[in-house]
Parts: sequence; C-alpha cells; structure tokens
Amino acid sequence: MRCPTCGASEDRVVDSRPAPDGDAIRRRRECRACGARFTTFERVELPELLVRKRSGTVSAFSRPKVLEGMQRAAKGRVAGSELDRAAAAVEQALRTLGVREVDSEQVGLQVLAQLRDLDPVAYVRFASVYKDFQGPEDFEKELHSLRKEAPPKGA
Repeated sequence: MRCPTCGASEDRVVDSRPAPDGDAIRRRRECRACGARFTTFERVELPELLVRKRSGTVSAFSRPKVLEGMQRAAKGRVAGSELDRAAAAVEQALRTLGVREVDSEQVGLQVLAQLRDLDPVAYVRFASVYKDFQGPEDFEKELHSLRKEAPPKGA
C-alpha cells in the first residue's frame, strides 16, 4: 500500500476491524517512512451477478436498485437498516444459487420472501406492482395466500 502523503510503500497495520456494513475490513495504517496514518478498506471482490429481464436483456445485479424497490414498498413501515439487511439477504440468496445469471423473476421472488418476513403491507404493495395486479380480486387472492402461509399468532 502506498502512503498518500509521501508515496512510500512500507507501512504497518495499526488496527483492523470490520467496517460498519460488515462487508469490508477497515485497516488503520502507519507509514514507516514519514509516520503518516491513513485508513484502507479491504473488500472481497465477487464475480458480477447478471440479471436476465423479461425483455431478454441482461444487466448487472444492483443491490441499490433492489433496495429502492423495497423502500418504495415499505415507505413509512420498516426501518432503513432492516431494509438494508433484507436487500443484502436477497443478493446473498441469489449468489448461493451458484450461477452467474439469474432471471428477474428470481430476484422478485427473493424480494417478496424478505418483505413477507418484514411487513405484510410492504409485501402486498410490492406484490401489486411485481405481479401486475389488475383489480381488487388480485389483492384478495394475494391476501388469502399470505394469510394461509403466515404462521398462526400465539394466544
């Protein structure tokens, strides 16, 4: 690692700890030549995950795009930190499939699974767009399946 102050390549790691998001290691370093301290982040570089859309086009998976859709569905109902974790869980579930390319349908189903666990209203909001609801009967059908799959509430 080159020192940003003097350009020397000799340094020592003073401190290492996980970054707040848990996806990286934060390292505090000290230059052996000039004594300047600086911070670096080390992340695992994963292969690009591709999404095949209904139209047939292929694009890179975007966790921020998934998160944005979840935020719209859960507006005012679920904390941002919970949605961040859910979006990360969507990506992790897709990566565990062990394939480089997934269908947009698989992404949507993973989002629905996460929202079902977080908030039933957010789930129905997302489902109404994702499944292209055309009328009240579509909502009734989805609510019926949601109630049927939900575990019974304790007394």
